[in-house]
Amino acid sequence: MKLSLAGGSLFLFGLSVVLWVMLTLFESSLVGMSFQTEKVVTFLLLVVPTGIGAILGVTSLARREERTLMAVTGIVLNTLFAIFHLVVILFSG
Repeated sequence: MKLSLAGGSLFLFGLSVVLWVMLTLFESSLVGMSFQTEKVVTFLLLVVPTGIGAILGVTSLARREERTLMAVTGIVLNTLFAIFHLVVILFSG
């Protein structure tokens, strides 16, 4: 079964949510890291995959794939998730 770009977009959103939960659960193990390293890890695990997911959703719409609603859902969810975590990273102490 071939995964569409819209499906890949939603998959990356789900992966980011799982990584967010894992980061939250194992936050105590990050205590020894520098603050800058924590920001980079958070950016790489939470913002980058959702940014790529949003791009996949837009590409799916541009190619006019069959699953338009799925692509729009992927774009909205990935964009909101990425913007939220980017704002958290930018305004954190």
